[in-house]
Amino acid sequence: MTQKTYSIFGAGAAGLYTAWRLLSGECKKTKFTSKQLKKGDILELYDWGRYDFSKRHTGTRAAGARVCTWHYNNDKTDSYVELGGMRYSFWNNAPTKEFPDPNNGLAPGHRVVSAVISLLGLEKYSVPFNVTNNQLFYLRSRNFYLNAISSNTPAPYTVNNFGASTTPDQGFTTVQDLATTKPWAEFTRRDWCRFYQHGRITAQLPESSVFQQGDYLKDIGYWNLLYDQLGAEGFDYAADGNGYSSNVINTHAGVSFNINNEFTPGSQYRTLSIGYSGMFNALFDEVVKLAKAKGIDFRYHPDTRLHSILWKAGKATFTYAHRDNPNIAAGSREADAAWMAMPRAAIDLVAQATRFRAPAKGEVDVLNHEKVNLYLESTIMQPSYKVGMFFDQPWWAPDADNPAPYPAQIIGYTITPDTIAKLRTLKFPATALKAMHTLIDVPYTSVTDMVSAIENITEQALTIAQTKQLTVVSRNDTIGPSVSNAPIRMVVYFGNNAIEPKKKPIYGILASYDDEDNTAFWQELELGPKHQREIPISQDTQPLEGPRTVPKRMVKMLRKMLAELHFGPNTDYSAVPEPLQAAYMDWSLPPFNAGYHEWAPHFDVGDVQRKIRKPSQLIDGADADIFIVGEAYSNDQAWVEGAYCTSESVLNDFFGVEPIIDNREYPFICPEASTDETTEELHKLLRKAGPRKDTEAV
Repeated sequence: MTQKTYSIFGAGAAGLYTAWRLLSGECKKTKFTSKQLKKGDILELYDWGRYDFSKRHTGTRAAGARVCTWHYNNDKTDSYVELGGMRYSFWNNAPTKEFPDPNNGLAPGHRVVSAVISLLGLEKYSVPFNVTNNQLFYLRSRNFYLNAISSNTPAPYTVNNFGASTTPDQGFTTVQDLATTKPWAEFTRRDWCRFYQHGRITAQLPESSVFQQGDYLKDIGYWNLLYDQLGAEGFDYAADGNGYSSNVINTHAGVSFNINNEFTPGSQYRTLSIGYSGMFNALFDEVVKLAKAKGIDFRYHPDTRLHSILWKAGKATFTYAHRDNPNIAAGSREADAAWMAMPRAAIDLVAQATRFRAPAKGEVDVLNHEKVNLYLESTIMQPSYKVGMFFDQPWWAPDADNPAPYPAQIIGYTITPDTIAKLRTLKFPATALKAMHTLIDVPYTSVTDMVSAIENITEQALTIAQTKQLTVVSRNDTIGPSVSNAPIRMVVYFGNNAIEPKKKPIYGILASYDDEDNTAFWQELELGPKHQREIPISQDTQPLEGPRTVPKRMVKMLRKMLAELHFGPNTDYSAVPEPLQAAYMDWSLPPFNAGYHEWAPHFDVGDVQRKIRKPSQLIDGADADIFIVGEAYSNDQAWVEGAYCTSESVLNDFFGVEPIIDNREYPFICPEASTDETTEELHKLLRKAGPRKDTEAV
């Protein structure tokens, strides 16, 4: 049998997942047998950077592409801050009272990420990553808390209809009610796919509104819709108070309804106690191990980028370039199938290499076909900038030695399996331990609430000593965040999260989590005084190199903004202590040119998802095994889940690999049937409903 070569370009989430599943996936369909990797075949992984995968494959930065865990002193046993993606929504695949069938369409969570973490043996590191239900805001030079917003103490915005007396997210709810179809909590992934294509404004709007009943949401920019319905002040309040500028730009309005609650207070997430990058170290290790066990020649090529790619004579013919001279091809190779596990900007760089030449006879220049270009432009690139800081004290906390006037309300308690195990060693009452099993991962803001929940089940009071024991072992502070309309935008509190308990406590924060608007604000503070720019921004691949040290001027600016957030307007920067270390990641720089992506209006999202993953489907008469995977063209943009799901769908549909989970009610991408509704079903989906009773934004 002829030797096969499969080449994967990009060693982030999508690339590593694809390599792992090519090696570990099962195929039961004989028509795909020849496509499975066999002994003697070659599996290549190209990495433009050099991720720190293992002792044998060391690198310049933590693994994970746009996930990048940064540890204090680069010591993986010490405290860390996430300077990229940082969490996932946990899917509980065990039946519960609320979800007796965890495989149904309504059970929440990122199912593929949760499955991967389990299969890699990382569940022991999975820990709650809760957000506060009482955020601190610093908006328009006023400090206030979410729970204090009322008609007597409104937010500093003159919103129509007393909108400043409610939370900032109420603006999103107001707009979503224009297209109410059924309770949003009852939407499945298939429902959302239908909604992206068929969702309309169902409310009867006044003539003064730019948008009217019957207008398709897919043809409306979310920014336009918010401004039209909320007015200038209402839009500013929703935009400033939400924290994410990227959530209020002119994205596909229907999709935005689904995603604009990412940091809604009360949402529950998980992360890994070893740092989120640890998942990708584990994936790489599994790829190496499986390839060796199966006799497959695994070749890892760090510091090497895809330069160009064409399809010719049944092969992907490509050129590659080295990191020290990334714009000039260093050589060429062939592959039987090729995966571009990369975001939109990096794909465009590859396309540029052949854009201005006519393809030779028999060549298919997939990336430069007009329809492919159109579909590639269906997602909006969203720049992001993150700055991490480490301190020797949690000066932002309510129980700090000298608490700030406006501390972050982050103190929290969570019962975990580890909590129960520790209490068992302390001879905690068996009835209480049994009751606590039903309360795992429920966040509490006070010990009193947690104790009451336990006692309501056992009908037995805990002693003072037992309450103290429970308090110590269940303490699990939330991450905040706090929100400001200053360029720091959001502050996320990681605290002391070292996995080595004997180490001196070090406390970390994401001092600025900024997207879309203010990346240039921070860029201009990077160089410092009397320093000219020496590297073109278009060629500065800092995201591949890793976190850069924050210069003194930027530190001072950050301390100034943090001081106003926690100590009040016009507070001197010196109120915030000098950090022990500070570093930043500028995700607006190449090769990513974006921290994440979001769908643009005027596209059939489902059709793009299905076609762009094998773009030759858009070219008449072409059939090229060149694939595009990653979060950019997924149902879960900005999440690792999106990268995994697009990769999984390619392997299922084009290589016959059996799905990693039961996907009957959890389609990895929008299935074709989901956007092809009968008249009766469509009528039900688009029915006009009465006013909603709940006020949660979705």
